[in-house]
Amino acid sequence: METLDTQPWWKFGHVWLIISGPLIVVIASFITLYLAISRPDPVTDEDYYRKGIEINKTLNEQRDGLAPAAQARNHAATGMKPIQH
Repeated sequence: METLDTQPWWKFGHVWLIISGPLIVVIASFITLYLAISRPDPVTDEDYYRKGIEINKTLNEQRDGLAPAAQARNHAATGMKPIQH
């Protein structure tokens, strides 16, 4: 006749191995939620879009003097500003 193991479920190591994975994920999600709520996103506090537009305008102004050789040659002959692609 076989004897059955009548220990409670929490005394088996495999049960804790199975429970530990989801438990770690739940704890990590609460930590992530706390960090997301307690620290505001610094990008949304500034006017980053307007600053980006100003940077692009500055870069475009600098790039006007650096036309490729063929376009600059044609510009010198025709007097028309080269087209930027």
